[in-house]
Amino acid sequence: MIRPCLAPDPAPRAPKFTLPSGACDCHAHVIGPVATYPYVDDRSYTPPTATLEAYKRLHQVLGIERAVIVQPSVHGTDNRVTLDAIARYGAAARGVAVVDETVSDGELSALHDGGVRGLRLNILFGGGVGLQAMEPLAERVANMGWHIQLLLDASDMEQLAPRIRELPVPVVVDHMGHMDVAKGLGHSGFQALLGLVRDGVCWIKLSGNYRMSSARPHYEDVIPFARALIEAAPEHMVWGTDWPHPALYKAMPNDGDLLDALNDYAPEEDARRAILVDNPARLYGFGN
Repeated sequence: MIRPCLAPDPAPRAPKFTLPSGACDCHAHVIGPVATYPYVDDRSYTPPTATLEAYKRLHQVLGIERAVIVQPSVHGTDNRVTLDAIARYGAAARGVAVVDETVSDGELSALHDGGVRGLRLNILFGGGVGLQAMEPLAERVANMGWHIQLLLDASDMEQLAPRIRELPVPVVVDHMGHMDVAKGLGHSGFQALLGLVRDGVCWIKLSGNYRMSSARPHYEDVIPFARALIEAAPEHMVWGTDWPHPALYKAMPNDGDLLDALNDYAPEEDARRAILVDNPARLYGFGN
């Protein structure tokens, strides 16, 4: 049996600061129900259903008005659950899909019409599409205004960086590189990631601090990493909840605390507005 993971905290707290109009959650998943949208056999975890209705209630509490819904690995390349969630969320939603190299032009066009603006590659969890597809897929979507999104451990970024620099599309890195902060700011992988960000090659999702940290419950040890990334290219930073926080087994963060962490990373109101509103609008085409 594939290990079941925790459900999200059912009582999210409101953040300590007021979000600007048009604030966007740039990373979340809608999952199941499994009877309608089956899980793939090669998944790494078994999540409970996470409905769009519950996700929208979270946004009401947090003060979020826009969403980027990312295809979860447990549904493989069957993007119906994500397309359905985008359609039901409405014009304020975009998506990131998962496809492999066999995807047809017609399928890509249908995904675009459904609000998708990027493709996710994933080498951390089963059910995803790996880095072998990076160059072929980047070439396929270069004329569509899309990006490639990577879920990986930035510890290995030094080896991967030359390939990323050659891509014809922007690259978005999930969860600040998903790197164990105990390895330190000076780690060669994190420094390679900073270089990509500084040179305008990569965007960063300032999400998933609880996946990197050993300092629960406030994850203070992530703050220097987030600030270094912001300093490298503030115009290429976005933020996300990572709701419903899949593949957690012992402790579940509260989404209000995760939003308050952004205040630790970027205490200036103008900087938070850029991260929550202006940068996502450019990356995902809100208003277009």
